[in-house]
Amino acid sequence: MVTKAELSAFLEIEFPQNRCTIEAVGNRAATVRHPIGRAELRPGGTVSGPVMMTVADVALYAALLGEIGIVPMAVTTSLNFNFLRKPSADKAIIGECRLMKVGRTLAIGEVSLYSEGEPEPVAHAVGTYAIPASRAR
Repeated sequence: MVTKAELSAFLEIEFPQNRCTIEAVGNRAATVRHPIGRAELRPGGTVSGPVMMTVADVALYAALLGEIGIVPMAVTTSLNFNFLRKPSADKAIIGECRLMKVGRTLAIGEVSLYSEGEPEPVAHAVGTYAIPASRAR
């Protein structure tokens, strides 16, 4: 299992542009947090779709790497996204991922996204990751 500290260090080095922080990882799950500021908003004062999709993808990646180890070339093969309600423009987006299946070559997970502190999800995503054959275990 990969620790929160190991995964955070990996993401900081390999994806320095990533603004998500790992809040928790383990047990086929991960929680990530993305701060929201003016740069993340679109007209109408809502969080942009690409920001929310990023949070979902990072949460999936974190949950998967937490399960199989640091395998940089695990890649997204699909991401299906449902926007449920307008997120708060002044609260971080929280992504909570649960892996549904981890096979030899594919992993599937679902992510619920929330405005920090709010009980109702603002979006829901289901994604699939391809796992390279040469993965570490």
